[in-house]
Amino acid sequence: MNPTVQAASFLTLHYRLAGPDGGDVINTFADKPATLTLGTGELSPAIEARLLGLAEGTRTQFELAAGEAFGDRNPELLQRVKLSLLRELGAADEDYKVGDVVQFPTPDGQASYAGVVREVGAEALLFDFNHPLAGQPVSFEVHVIGVL
Repeated sequence: MNPTVQAASFLTLHYRLAGPDGGDVINTFADKPATLTLGTGELSPAIEARLLGLAEGTRTQFELAAGEAFGDRNPELLQRVKLSLLRELGAADEDYKVGDVVQFPTPDGQASYAGVVREVGAEALLFDFNHPLAGQPVSFEVHVIGVL
């Protein structure tokens, strides 16, 4: 009997995450498989929930409804950031364009988070801090190679 995926399982797997247009966001099938531990935030909770109970060797695909995998879009995560602040953070000579992804330090300085430039103004930029797939349906294909 093959082991099954549990809440804190260490997994070796191939997976493909596709956006609503069917294009690959991540695809490990053509390269080395991924290794990860469930419950550590490497996959969204909705995707992890779909993996629970799958037996080693399983290959399957599932669809997640709009907002299920990465939450709904939150209008409060659209924020204006003054160019003067960006310069203080170390980007003095940066020329920003719509679509640029900018990393910001967390308040404790231990990590970072990303924002996408949505508007460029004379004194500030409008950033979108929503996950790029927030509010969108996604497809997840997985081949569970090993379960520990």
